[in-house]
Amino acid sequence: MSEDFYDALGVSRDASAEEIKQAYRKKATEYHPDVSDDPDAEEKFKRIQKAKQVLTDEDKREAYDRMGHDRYEQAEKHGYDASEGGMGGGMGGMGGDPFGGMGGGMGGGGLGDIFEQVFGGGGRGRGRRRPQKGRDLRTELEIDLDEAFEGVEKQFTVERPEECDDCGGEGHPPDADSRTCSECQGRGQVTQVQQTPLGRVQQTTTCPQCEGEGTLYSETCSSCRGEGYVRNEATLTVEVPAGIQEGQTLRMEGEGAPSPDGGRHGDLLIDIAIREHEEFERDGDDLRYRLPISFPQATFGDTVEVPTLDGAVEFDVPRATQSGETFRIRGKGMPRLRGRGQGDLFVKVQVVTPDSLNEEQREALEAFAEAGGDEIDVNEGFFEKIKRAF
Repeated sequence: MSEDFYDALGVSRDASAEEIKQAYRKKATEYHPDVSDDPDAEEKFKRIQKAKQVLTDEDKREAYDRMGHDRYEQAEKHGYDASEGGMGGGMGGMGGDPFGGMGGGMGGGGLGDIFEQVFGGGGRGRGRRRPQKGRDLRTELEIDLDEAFEGVEKQFTVERPEECDDCGGEGHPPDADSRTCSECQGRGQVTQVQQTPLGRVQQTTTCPQCEGEGTLYSETCSSCRGEGYVRNEATLTVEVPAGIQEGQTLRMEGEGAPSPDGGRHGDLLIDIAIREHEEFERDGDDLRYRLPISFPQATFGDTVEVPTLDGAVEFDVPRATQSGETFRIRGKGMPRLRGRGQGDLFVKVQVVTPDSLNEEQREALEAFAEAGGDEIDVNEGFFEKIKRAF
């Protein structure tokens, strides 16, 4: 027996639609193939998508609860769609009951009887074509590195096609006069017969005059010009998980374009862009930071404060540290997705020489150089020499 949809989302059987959506969002963050390292992530993600799709649709959920998980899954494999009131297209011309012989192991008259009980005989009727899903839309969302570190609930605005309020997506006023399309006789399709070297070929296509509606109207909607939808700005909120990386994509289900024939909306794909940070450079889950220190600090060592994205930490600069040397501070990088620890912070030391010296400082450093046996070219400048050395 495969996993029950309620168990897949981790909700009770009496959970509300909002509770189911919240559980789905939490699971989607964990199993999304773009952010998960789990080898089964794609399959699990598809599973919770299916669970959410069924359990947030009143008709499908009612059928699922009545049939039980296994019967519902088996029925869907045979073309059943609860949201359409029964079987999809293509079964009406087969003759007889397509499920009449399957009752032996189901304690009754087969799947056809189950459909009649749940939907009043819809399973036996002449089905209609399954509605198309609306197309997916894509947008970009820019966030700060700090937001990628913490995770953030981000509000943004996107322009997208939405169903026209004035005509309800029909493309014509409610009181418009209508007549049956003479081209297709109301069928929405036309058939053309062509003679080929192999014989006569019959091809059925969408009627070009009524565009598959079967009906023509006396006027079109002035708001949408007959399209059935208009472009509007929508303000949405998306949960960006901590640790997300540049170029990864989040998906908001059902927030894309509307279906052209009453199906479900497409999805909105959100490409993440991360602004450059003033202090840190990101390298996967790690961060890189350039630490300026003085010549005495590099020579004698010192304890200094190093900034991180969650507060400063103390760092011990070893004695005789060379400019350009890199040190690792473990666990102070970016959080890994799904809460599996953090990357590291790599600190690259840069020894800074002063631009100017007072007389006392100059004499002290010249004495230091002479004690080491260095020859000093005063014209060149001692600190130019120090800069070259480092």
